[in-house]
Amino acid sequence: MSLNARTAATSTALVALAALCWGLSGGIGAILMAESWSAFVVAFYRGGIGLLFVLIWLAVRPRGSGLTDRRLWFWSVIAGLGVAGNFSFYFMSIAEGSVAVAATLMYCAPVFVYLVSFALKLESATPVKWIAIAMVMVGVVLLTRIYDIGAGSVTGIGVVAGLLSGLSYAVFIFGFKYAAPHGSPQAILAIAFATLVAVLVWLVDNEQIVAVLTTPSWPLFVVLGVLGGGISFILYIVGLNHTAPAVASIVAMVEPVTASLFGFVVLNQNLVGLQIFGMGLILVTVTALSVYSNARSARYD
Repeated sequence: MSLNARTAATSTALVALAALCWGLSGGIGAILMAESWSAFVVAFYRGGIGLLFVLIWLAVRPRGSGLTDRRLWFWSVIAGLGVAGNFSFYFMSIAEGSVAVAATLMYCAPVFVYLVSFALKLESATPVKWIAIAMVMVGVVLLTRIYDIGAGSVTGIGVVAGLLSGLSYAVFIFGFKYAAPHGSPQAILAIAFATLVAVLVWLVDNEQIVAVLTTPSWPLFVVLGVLGGGISFILYIVGLNHTAPAVASIVAMVEPVTASLFGFVVLNQNLVGLQIFGMGLILVTVTALSVYSNARSARYD
């Protein structure tokens, strides 16, 4: 195997490992919320511990940070608001439904990216894209069973929170994209996670924040932060350097699949046949849409 091939394989593995960590973080968050910790507390510690990791990364590699550029700060704060919403709504969706449903709804983020891009005239609204978006919407209906009022597996709040987590992730993607030309990834993430902490500290009961430090469950909070907010983002950013966007889109499916398996094996959360079909429809369609978009972009570059 050539050096370039080995580098590409290693980078793809890093992206997959990051997605695996994110999938596990959803399950860990579900365990903590089952112990009566709020979604905001769980999101706060996930982001707070993640901030420590990216600050260390920034301290080790400070060159080209761009921290003196106001544009970097503006877009990084936008990214931070996105990731704060993503973490919070994701855990709210898990609390109101299941890990599998929440993770899959969050995976709809590229659809929101397209809709915003259509509105801002950044992307052309082709029939293929509209068909893909319609298929994802059908998948959401089947996955959440909103057609069956008596199903009871996912509440309306859970559905809305799951979709908002995907929308928030889309905001993070836009913020990170527009901040990238003005500084380093570690500087962007440092500002983004600092923004998350600054926002969520006002939404969390200070007594609960302190109580985490003495609870028997504190190791789970640490693992959640390390996997879900710390090394995962670093692995993902480093892995993207030598991973084709189309490949990264496919590998990202590891996250919802891992979260679903965690929910099934550890939390005893089951999906009925139509829900599994809806989940598959969303994952396949979103992945195909991302690959299609990346292929068109590469063709016209």
